[in-house]
Amino acid sequence: MTQVTTVQSLKIIHITTENFKAYGQLITPSEDGKVYDETDAQLHLDNGTPRFYIMRLQERGRQFHRITRHQQCTQCLGSLEGKEWFIAVAPPSDENYPNIEQLQAFKIPGNCFIKLEVGTWHAGPYFDHDYVDFYNLELSDTNVVDHFTYNFLKQDNLTFKMVS
Repeated sequence: MTQVTTVQSLKIIHITTENFKAYGQLITPSEDGKVYDETDAQLHLDNGTPRFYIMRLQERGRQFHRITRHQQCTQCLGSLEGKEWFIAVAPPSDENYPNIEQLQAFKIPGNCFIKLEVGTWHAGPYFDHDYVDFYNLELSDTNVVDHFTYNFLKQDNLTFKMVS
C-alpha cells in the first residue's frame, strides 16, 4: 500500500525581535562602543570549544521534512553578502519531537543574524539564491554529539513548504 505524503504550507513572516523571542534572538547592528546588554547575543557555549566558521550552502528551495535541535549550545547564523534567507523554527521542548502548532517560518534579511536558543528546533537555512555563504557559531563538535533530528516524512508522512 502506497502512503500519501501531505505537503503542509508554512507561511513565512518577516522576523522581528518580538516575534522571534520564543526561538532565540534577532541581532541587528549597533553603534561601535555600545555597552554590552540584553540586546547582544546571549551565548551559551561553555560545554565545549566554540567554532566560528563560514559554511557554503547550495540552492535548497523552501521545502523540508527534517528539523534539528542542539541541546548543549546556542547557535548563531547569518548570511554574507546581504542575501536574505529563511528558517523554520519551533521552540525548545522536553519532548523528542517539535510542537507543529508552534512551527514558524521567518524571512531574515542579510544585514543581521539570529541566535537560536539552546534546544530550538530549526530547519534551514533555506534561500532562493544559487548559493549562500553563512557564518555559523556553535561548538566544534555540535554536529557530531549534539545533533538530534526529527524526520516528519518518516514519522508523520509530512513535508513542509515555506510560502510567502
